[in-house]
Amino acid sequence: MSSLFLRIESDGSAHILRLTSPDGTNRLTRACVLALTVALAELRKKIRPLVIAGNRQFFSVGADLNEIAALTLSSPEAYLFSAMGQALMNAIASYPAPVIAAIEGHCMGGGLDLALASHCRIAAPHAVFGHGGAALGLMTGWGGTQRLPRLIGKSRALELFIAAEKISAARALEIGLVDAVADDPVAEALRQLASISS
Repeated sequence: MSSLFLRIESDGSAHILRLTSPDGTNRLTRACVLALTVALAELRKKIRPLVIAGNRQFFSVGADLNEIAALTLSSPEAYLFSAMGQALMNAIASYPAPVIAAIEGHCMGGGLDLALASHCRIAAPHAVFGHGGAALGLMTGWGGTQRLPRLIGKSRALELFIAAEKISAARALEIGLVDAVADDPVAEALRQLASISS
């Protein structure tokens, strides 16, 4: 299964869902979010562990700011945009088998929400995390405001959201945002999944 936005690969007993985009940034446009939601619905039927990955430079830069800018915040379209993202994140969080986000490069905004919805996160040493919405006068509506405090505590989550700071993989590991750091996070995710199933 593949499209403009994703590619599904199989590796033994696990699926690898690779985010793709023409510019390589794996922006979570409305069309991309819908494609991912449909793909997850199909993958649920097979009940195999899932690894979500991007490319070496970008896991995902998050929502398309041009699409957000076109929304009137009180409009039905804004509500639908938020609900669409929440549906995707809930589909990941409720997936019936382990889901590991294998993160390389930038993991920002809605991309971070996607990683947070996964059951486990493994980062490459060069991964960078952040949620820059506050710097743009925005706050995520895709569940990150609930998931991040549960993971790293309220005060650290507020720092990340309000200060819009970017943190390294080493710092993410230190505060509990990621579960492990590995040179090849996809290979490490597959190794962990194989050890669970054996």
